[in-house]
Amino acid sequence: MALLLCLGLTAALARGCLHCHGNFSEKFSFYRHHVNLKSWWVGDIPVSGSLLTDWSQDTMKELHLAIPAEITREKLNQVANAVYKRMDQLYQGKMYFPGYFPNELRAIFREQVHLIQNAIIESRIDCQRHCGIFQYETISCTNCTDSHVVCFGYNCESSVQWETAVQGLLQYINKWHKQSTSTSLISPSFTCLEPPHLANLTLENASECLMQH
Repeated sequence: MALLLCLGLTAALARGCLHCHGNFSEKFSFYRHHVNLKSWWVGDIPVSGSLLTDWSQDTMKELHLAIPAEITREKLNQVANAVYKRMDQLYQGKMYFPGYFPNELRAIFREQVHLIQNAIIESRIDCQRHCGIFQYETISCTNCTDSHVVCFGYNCESSVQWETAVQGLLQYINKWHKQSTSTSLISPSFTCLEPPHLANLTLENASECLMQH
């Protein structure tokens, strides 16, 4: 199983991901403005309205990711379409019995959180299909700007490919640290970067190891 070494990434702030989708504002504006037509019980209205208003902020609180919330545009579209489909189906009904509508909103919210978690993690796992440094384009859930993720996969088929991959990693770290050629980190042999030592390798550990050579 290949290791993913995520490089040079910062933690996302407490924002959601779905709000980065182009149709989010229009869709959720409709949902909020029609929430008063969905329940026989007046108490459901403020509860449901609060769920919809806080949707983005609550999403990030529930993600509990150890990696930054960076999602590919393709996967964001898939998540958004799945959420909108369920929401639209819910809104096609008329009046619901007390408690039903907010409970359904919570269920959709939880499903959305799982979809986003899976989408972000799956993209990272896909890095195992590569050998060495790999980059893919994403959208930052922090501010909805275009971003990218750089990762390191060691699914190499030969020692030559592995050596090339390690040298590429060292060059990337050299560039990342903005060090001069006189203090270059590149060395022909780094036991700390060999597969047996990679299970828990982080950027900080790699940098410390390389500094010792």
